[in-house]
Amino acid sequence: MENSPALPTKAPSRMKVFNYAIGMFGTSLPVNLLKTYAAIFYVTKLGQNSLTTLQWATILGIYTFIDAIDNPIWGFLSDSTRTRFGRRKPWLVLVTPILIVCLILFFSPSAMPNKSLFIYAMVFFFLTGTLDALINSNYGALFPELFREDASRAKANAMRQAFQLVAMIIAIALTPMITDKLGYSTTAMLYGGIGGIVILYMALTSHESPPGPQEAKPNFFKSLRDLAKNLHFWLAGFTNAFYAAAMSSVMAALTFYAKYALKLSSAQTSMLFGIVLLVAIASVAVWASLVAKHPLMRIWRYALLSLALAFIPLFFAPNLIVALVCAALVGFGFAGCITTMDLVGARVMDEDAALHKVRREGIIAQFTGFLTNLFGSLAGAVGFLMMNKLFGFINGDNPGPNPGLASRFMLCGIPFIMMVFALILSNFLHFDQDKRVEKVDANNLKLEA
Repeated sequence: MENSPALPTKAPSRMKVFNYAIGMFGTSLPVNLLKTYAAIFYVTKLGQNSLTTLQWATILGIYTFIDAIDNPIWGFLSDSTRTRFGRRKPWLVLVTPILIVCLILFFSPSAMPNKSLFIYAMVFFFLTGTLDALINSNYGALFPELFREDASRAKANAMRQAFQLVAMIIAIALTPMITDKLGYSTTAMLYGGIGGIVILYMALTSHESPPGPQEAKPNFFKSLRDLAKNLHFWLAGFTNAFYAAAMSSVMAALTFYAKYALKLSSAQTSMLFGIVLLVAIASVAVWASLVAKHPLMRIWRYALLSLALAFIPLFFAPNLIVALVCAALVGFGFAGCITTMDLVGARVMDEDAALHKVRREGIIAQFTGFLTNLFGSLAGAVGFLMMNKLFGFINGDNPGPNPGLASRFMLCGIPFIMMVFALILSNFLHFDQDKRVEKVDANNLKLEA
């Protein structure tokens, strides 16, 4: 590959950055409600009809296989879409209303026997999770297309992560108090409606570059072969997947930890969740500053390490005050990971496009999403299975002899192990900093052989 100096590019306007970044607020509201409160809702909130932890682990386990099949197909279809509105916009506009309906139905089960409830929960969890993955992969694929330079990417990513954290404060920290007043069904309607409107605003105001006249559609099987041989993709993907597994376990276990380990009220639970997210918001600027002054990969590894270490004191926290201090450490490490992870992923996409002369952000984003969803679902399934088998936690009516220890293990033990694997893998990923990755001009892409 010849190395040529990058052409100067015009910095993106503030409105362009805002219009794209706010989309993260919209995508984060529904998914965080689902990931954080799906388990606690079906396992403890439905009285005698509640599902068991073993049934919930089964749902998560089956979901991983369905996700493995549909993710590559969604990515290929997105990259192959050719409309005057672009590749990603049609998917975002058409799928968003369906996602919101499925989210509302998931949190609105009618009175039914346990067996029927199991099928109902499984169907709408699958639908909501799959549609959310489709929307997020198209949203993620827009990132390297809209912002071509590291500086503009860092600016846009910092803003969108800030929007994500604000959404998480609402969808995670405030939800216990909101559901006490409104119930889960109405809360899903509220979050879904707001999130859907924001996603549609982002899709209609973010203008992606149309495919060039000579740009070929990606070949599905060639794309699979290319990715299979792309070591950087697998290292970045699996590192991200282990991190996602850690955070998925955290989100599923936080409510159990607050209820059984610390015995908190709804207001105190919101306080615990809120400190993680408020510290994360304040820390994004710190991590972004570090990325601007030091090599990205080094800061990425520091972020992974800081998050891994934060789970150790949180496991032993005896009360709310100590837990708040430990939660602040988790928030700091979490901010580092979300600030750096997408920048590493964008480098993988740039490298693939420069090497193969075809834009495949959708396929790469979907495969990355598949890995994160796979590991996240497996971590959740294994966690709830271990709560059931090791600690005797069946459901809210039968939580076993030591539900506090069970929830501590789910919240801290599993995430710590996942983050250690992520940190180890990250040390094998190195981009050649002596060579400039060619910036891909959509109008100059060559036909794929």
